Amino acid sequence: MLCGALKLLHTLGLISTEDNLDDDLELSVVCHRPEGLEQLEAQTNFSKKELQVLYRGFKNECPSGAVNEETFKQIYSQFFPHGDASTYAHYLFNSFDSSQNGSIKFEDFVTALSILLRGTTTEKLEWTFNLYDINRDGYINKEEMTNIVKAIYDMMGRFTYPALKTDTPKQHVDAFFQKMDKNRDGVVTLDEFILSCQEDENIMRSLQLFENVI
Repeated sequence: MLCGALKLLHTLGLISTEDNLDDDLELSVVCHRPEGLEQLEAQTNFSKKELQVLYRGFKNECPSGAVNEETFKQIYSQFFPHGDASTYAHYLFNSFDSSQNGSIKFEDFVTALSILLRGTTTEKLEWTFNLYDINRDGYINKEEMTNIVKAIYDMMGRFTYPALKTDTPKQHVDAFFQKMDKNRDGVVTLDEFILSCQEDENIMRSLQLFENVI
C-alpha cells in the first residue's frame, strides 16, 4: 500500500528535492488556493521550505489546485499496466480526500504524505486502518477486507504470484481475521489492528522503509 501511494506521489512531483527552495509559493495561477504555509507547517511534519517544494511539484502536475477521482485513477493506473487498478485507486482516493468532497487538494495530499513518511507508527497504522474501513464505521469487516484484497489482486493482474485461484482472496481474508480479530467477534477494531500490526516484525519493518524519503 505504501509503495503504491508513494509511486503516485512521485509522479505528481510531490517527492522531489531538486527544486530551488528560495521562491515563494505562486498561488495566483491556481483555482484552489492552499492554506497558509505556517498553518500547514504546524499541521504536518514538514518545514516551510519542504512545503514549498511539495507545492511546486503539485502545482506543475495539477494546475487547477485539485485532483478529481478520474485523474487520480489515470495516474495510479500507470504503475500497474498489466492489471486494473481502478478499484484500489478508488479506495485510496477516498483516504486522501479527507473532506470527502470528490477532490484532493494540496492540503489533503501533504497531510497524508506527512503521516506516511514521518508520522508515528500509530498514525501510519490508523491511516491504513481507515483505508481498509471502507464504510467508515470504525470496524473492518470481512466484506470490506475481501473487497480490498480483490482490488489488490486486480491491480497486480497477471503478475500476481502465486497465480490467483478463485478461493485465494478468501484465504487471505481468513488469515487476516485469524490474526487481527482478537475477540473473534467477526470485525477488527482499530485497537486490534494496531496491536496485531505491532506484534508483526515484517509489518513494523515495512512502516520504517519510507521514513525521511524527502
